[in-house]
Amino acid sequence: MYKGKTILALIPARGGSKGVPRKNIRRFFGKPLIAWAIKGARNSKYVDRVVVSTDDKEIAAVSRRFLAETPFLRVKRLATSRAKGIDVVLDAIDRLERRGERYDLVILLQPTSPLRVSKDIDQAIEFFFEKKAKSVISVCRMEHNPRWSNILPKDGCMKDFIPGAIMNKVRQEFPVYYRLTGAIFLASADYLKVHKTFYGKNAYAYIMPQGRSVDIDNEIDFAFAEYLYKNRGKTGLKHAP
Repeated sequence: MYKGKTILALIPARGGSKGVPRKNIRRFFGKPLIAWAIKGARNSKYVDRVVVSTDDKEIAAVSRRFLAETPFLRVKRLATSRAKGIDVVLDAIDRLERRGERYDLVILLQPTSPLRVSKDIDQAIEFFFEKKAKSVISVCRMEHNPRWSNILPKDGCMKDFIPGAIMNKVRQEFPVYYRLTGAIFLASADYLKVHKTFYGKNAYAYIMPQGRSVDIDNEIDFAFAEYLYKNRGKTGLKHAP
C-alpha cells in the first residue's frame, strides 16, 4: 500500500508462447523466468498482492511455488497470440471484483523482463503519485536512432531508405528517442475500466536503464538477457529483485 492506496501486481503468463516455447517457466539462472517477476513484486515496499493470470496449469503451479496467487485460470479466448494485453488485465480486475476484492492501482509486470528490479516497481509507483498521473509506463533510451530505419520495397532498393535531409547527419545531431521496455505498466483500476488502455494524456514515462530493459521475445533476447545478468558487474547491472 502507498498513500492509502491498495496495489495489485498482475503477472500475465500464457502457456502457448511461440518465439521461445514455454518461456515463462524456462530456467533463467536457477529459477523459472516467471519467478523473477514474482520475486520483484513480492520484494516491493508497496505491492499488496501478487496474482498470476494464466491459462496453463503448470505455470499456475510454478507460480504458487514461488508464492504468487492464481485464483483463476484464464479463459481460452484470452490465451491466444492475438489476445490483447488490456483485455487480460480487465478480465483479472473483473474476476477479482466479483470475489469482493478491489484494488486502487494495478501494476502489470510481464515475466519477459527478468532484469527489472523491485526498485523499478517502487519508483514507478512513487512517480505515479508525484506526477498525479493516471498511468505510468516504463521506457528506456533507444539503442539505435529510428531515423536510420525505414521499410524496404519488395525489390530491396535503398534509393529512398535514408531521406536526403538527414543523410549526412551524425548521431549527436538527433534528439533522444525512447522505446517501450514492456517491464512496467501502472494505472488506477478505475481508469483502466473506463478507458481500456494504459495510454492517454495523463500517462507518464518511467525511464529505466537500458541494462534492465530487455524484453524477451525470442532466443536472441533470452541469450542477451543471460549475458547481461552474467556480466552484471561489468555492465553496471546490480540485480536484486
